Amino acid sequence: MSIHTHRVGIIMNGVTGRMGTNQHLMRSIVALIRQGGLKISDAEVILPDPVLVGRNPAKLERLAAASGVAKWTTNLDQALADPQNHVYFDAQTTDRRVEAVKKALAAGKHVYCEKPTATNTADAVELYRLARATGLKNGVVQDKLWLPGLLKLKLLRDSGFFGRILSVRGEFGYWVFEGETVPSQRPSWNYRQEEGGGIILDMLSHFRYVLDNLVGDVQAVCCRGATHIARRWDENNRPYEGTAEDAAYCMFDITGGIVAQINASWCVRVRRDDLLVLQIDGMKGTAVAGLRHCWIQPYAATPRPVWNPDVESPIVYSDGWQQVPALQTFENAFKAQWELFLRHVVKDEPFPWTLLEGAKGVQLAETAHQSWQQRRWIDLPSLET
Repeated sequence: MSIHTHRVGIIMNGVTGRMGTNQHLMRSIVALIRQGGLKISDAEVILPDPVLVGRNPAKLERLAAASGVAKWTTNLDQALADPQNHVYFDAQTTDRRVEAVKKALAAGKHVYCEKPTATNTADAVELYRLARATGLKNGVVQDKLWLPGLLKLKLLRDSGFFGRILSVRGEFGYWVFEGETVPSQRPSWNYRQEEGGGIILDMLSHFRYVLDNLVGDVQAVCCRGATHIARRWDENNRPYEGTAEDAAYCMFDITGGIVAQINASWCVRVRRDDLLVLQIDGMKGTAVAGLRHCWIQPYAATPRPVWNPDVESPIVYSDGWQQVPALQTFENAFKAQWELFLRHVVKDEPFPWTLLEGAKGVQLAETAHQSWQQRRWIDLPSLET
């Protein structure tokens, strides 16, 4: 039987950065190429054909050599003009994304991009409207939904484990070194508001789609941000003043009377099971998930503590949890969503994580900033599309 290969040219802009290189290029697109493409039936396969785009030719040349991707250019317009390129992917810094995505849509390219899709809601919604008007396929990276720990949470929810969900609490973050004596683990632009930095814009875009997809629609937010460490050192060991917040302490109202509270900080030392921990409490049971693992405590196995601070507790609370088994093989989360988007482009299969979903994440971040500035709860209106 002959196999039909759907070759999909992909412009990959901004993949010289850490996440773009590791998650999107090497562990997603290159991995798909090395496995012979994405098999969609016994007679069809999708084969990505990437071209690397960026501003630094030396970085692009090194990345091309390391990845085996032969094509690269510093000329985005040239890549967009090539009819063999069908998809535009953007992993640039947030402040560059809107202009480039608009150019890609004008050039007739399907668009897949990182989040946040813009630095403000108006621009993010405009991108969605432009994409909808063109009829082009569009999608936004929502990678956390394919993490093993969160997939286990979804399985528990779908199976009715929680009963009525009461609340959600989450902790995200780790200590990011300032860069003076120990090199920082994050790029310096993350701490410059004028370059699209800040943990609120970064992480609340994630929190929006996680809560919307796993728990219920976010309806309102109350947020307190902070710049705990203002002085940091950049990639060239030069000191600079951080103009963006490095921590956020948030509460959310969710449909059904559910309350969520999630902290995010790059100034916290980790004493928990993972860098991200999410707990869902329900009438019938509770689950606590990290990036890969998930633990549960059903109603019938819940201990009955009595408050008495004068004696050692007879209950070892960490012992009362059962680990959820892995009932499937988990792909890299970024690769899993890339596969769904490529199937969407080639076979028109459903892909609900559009630029509208990206705009919702930007809306939550922008509203959280307003909440911090105004020191109050703010409702989230439906986005007019």
